[in-house]
Amino acid sequence: MKKEEVPQDKSALEKVTRELMYVKNSDGKYTTDLSTGWDVKKEALDNAWDDINERVKEAALAVKNGEKSPVAYFMELKLMDIPVLSGYTGFWGFTIKRHMKPSVFKNLSEKKLNIYAKAFGISVDELKNFKGDV
Repeated sequence: MKKEEVPQDKSALEKVTRELMYVKNSDGKYTTDLSTGWDVKKEALDNAWDDINERVKEAALAVKNGEKSPVAYFMELKLMDIPVLSGYTGFWGFTIKRHMKPSVFKNLSEKKLNIYAKAFGISVDELKNFKGDV
Protein backbone atom coordinates (compact mmCIF):
# COMPACT_ATOMS: atom_id res chain seq x y z
CA MET A 1 0.00 0.00 0.00
CA LYS A 2 1.22 3.47 -0.80
CA LYS A 3 1.54 6.08 1.92
CA GLU A 4 -1.25 8.22 0.42
CA GLU A 5 -3.60 5.18 0.42
CA VAL A 6 -3.50 4.61 4.19
CA PRO A 7 -7.13 4.50 5.37
CA GLN A 8 -8.16 7.34 7.67
CA ASP A 9 -11.80 6.41 8.29
CA LYS A 10 -13.60 7.45 11.48
CA SER A 11 -13.61 4.80 14.20
CA ALA A 12 -14.47 4.39 17.87
CA LEU A 13 -10.78 4.36 18.76
CA GLU A 14 -9.56 7.26 16.61
CA LYS A 15 -9.17 9.57 19.63
CA VAL A 16 -7.55 6.82 21.69
CA THR A 17 -5.07 5.09 19.44
CA ARG A 18 -3.74 4.78 15.91
CA GLU A 19 -2.71 1.71 13.98
CA LEU A 20 0.83 1.43 12.68
CA MET A 21 0.96 0.37 9.05
CA TYR A 22 3.87 -0.45 6.76
CA VAL A 23 3.61 1.46 3.49
CA LYS A 24 5.73 2.41 0.52
CA ASN A 25 6.83 6.03 0.26
CA SER A 26 7.27 7.99 -2.98
CA ASP A 27 10.73 6.39 -3.45
CA GLY A 28 9.22 2.88 -3.25
CA LYS A 29 10.89 2.17 0.10
CA TYR A 30 9.02 0.75 3.04
CA THR A 31 8.23 3.11 5.88
CA THR A 32 5.54 3.42 8.53
CA ASP A 33 2.44 5.57 8.79
CA LEU A 34 -0.43 5.85 11.24
CA SER A 35 -4.05 5.10 10.39
CA THR A 36 -7.13 6.17 12.37
CA GLY A 37 -8.88 3.05 11.06
CA TRP A 38 -10.89 1.79 8.18
CA ASP A 39 -14.58 1.01 7.73
CA VAL A 40 -14.27 -2.79 7.68
CA LYS A 41 -12.37 -2.83 10.95
CA LYS A 42 -14.75 -0.24 12.45
CA GLU A 43 -17.75 -2.41 11.64
CA ALA A 44 -16.12 -5.48 13.21
CA LEU A 45 -15.22 -3.46 16.30
CA ASP A 46 -18.74 -2.06 16.58
CA ASN A 47 -20.17 -5.59 16.36
CA ALA A 48 -17.83 -6.76 19.10
CA TRP A 49 -18.89 -3.88 21.36
CA ASP A 50 -22.56 -4.67 20.69
CA ASP A 51 -21.93 -8.25 21.83
CA ILE A 52 -20.13 -7.05 24.95
CA ASN A 53 -22.92 -4.61 25.83
CA GLU A 54 -25.48 -7.39 25.40
CA ARG A 55 -23.55 -9.68 27.78
CA VAL A 56 -23.34 -6.86 30.34
CA LYS A 57 -27.11 -6.30 30.12
CA GLU A 58 -27.76 -10.03 30.49
CA ALA A 59 -25.50 -10.17 33.55
CA ALA A 60 -27.28 -7.15 35.08
CA LEU A 61 -30.64 -8.85 34.51
CA ALA A 62 -29.35 -12.06 36.09
CA VAL A 63 -28.28 -10.09 39.18
CA LYS A 64 -31.62 -8.30 39.31
CA ASN A 65 -33.46 -11.65 39.07
CA GLY A 66 -31.35 -13.17 41.84
CA GLU A 67 -29.72 -15.69 39.52
CA LYS A 68 -26.17 -14.34 39.79
CA SER A 69 -24.15 -12.22 42.19
CA PRO A 70 -22.65 -8.84 41.31
CA VAL A 71 -19.32 -10.61 40.70
CA ALA A 72 -20.73 -11.93 37.40
CA TYR A 73 -21.90 -8.45 36.35
CA PHE A 74 -18.67 -6.62 37.14
CA MET A 75 -16.62 -9.38 35.53
CA GLU A 76 -18.52 -8.80 32.27
CA LEU A 77 -18.46 -5.01 32.64
CA LYS A 78 -14.68 -4.99 33.13
CA LEU A 79 -14.14 -7.35 30.17
CA MET A 80 -12.79 -10.15 32.31
CA ASP A 81 -13.26 -13.90 32.23
CA ILE A 82 -12.70 -16.33 35.08
CA PRO A 83 -8.97 -16.93 34.41
CA VAL A 84 -8.31 -13.17 34.24
CA LEU A 85 -10.31 -12.48 37.40
CA SER A 86 -8.51 -15.36 39.08
CA GLY A 87 -5.20 -13.72 38.22
CA TYR A 88 -6.29 -10.41 39.76
CA THR A 89 -7.83 -11.90 42.90
CA GLY A 90 -5.80 -15.01 43.58
CA PHE A 91 -9.03 -17.03 43.91
CA TRP A 92 -9.31 -20.36 42.13
CA GLY A 93 -11.67 -20.45 39.16
CA PHE A 94 -14.10 -22.80 40.88
CA THR A 95 -14.16 -20.44 43.88
CA ILE A 96 -15.07 -17.50 41.66
CA LYS A 97 -17.88 -19.57 40.13
CA ARG A 98 -19.18 -20.25 43.65
CA HIS A 99 -18.97 -16.55 44.49
CA MET A 100 -21.23 -15.86 41.52
CA LYS A 101 -24.06 -17.59 43.37
CA PRO A 102 -26.10 -15.02 45.35
CA SER A 103 -26.40 -17.35 48.35
CA VAL A 104 -22.61 -17.69 48.57
CA PHE A 105 -21.89 -14.04 47.72
CA LYS A 106 -24.00 -12.67 50.58
CA ASN A 107 -21.80 -14.55 53.07
CA LEU A 108 -18.42 -13.40 51.70
CA SER A 109 -16.07 -11.81 54.19
CA GLU A 110 -15.10 -8.16 53.97
CA LYS A 111 -11.60 -9.29 53.05
CA LYS A 112 -12.84 -11.20 50.00
CA LEU A 113 -15.19 -8.38 49.02
CA ASN A 114 -12.25 -5.97 49.22
CA ILE A 115 -10.24 -8.20 46.90
CA TYR A 116 -13.05 -8.21 44.34
CA ALA A 117 -13.66 -4.48 44.68
CA LYS A 118 -9.98 -3.75 44.10
CA ALA A 119 -9.90 -6.04 41.05
CA PHE A 120 -12.96 -4.29 39.58
CA GLY A 121 -11.81 -0.79 40.50
CA ILE A 122 -14.93 -0.07 42.56
CA SER A 123 -15.83 0.31 46.23
CA VAL A 124 -17.03 -2.56 48.39
CA ASP A 125 -20.29 -0.63 48.82
CA GLU A 126 -20.83 -0.56 45.03
CA LEU A 127 -20.16 -4.29 44.90
CA LYS A 128 -22.43 -5.21 47.81
CA ASN A 129 -25.32 -2.92 46.91
CA PHE A 130 -25.54 -3.55 43.18
CA LYS A 131 -29.11 -4.52 42.34
CA GLY A 132 -28.84 -5.14 38.61
CA ASP A 133 -29.54 -1.61 37.44
CA VAL A 134 -27.68 -0.56 34.34
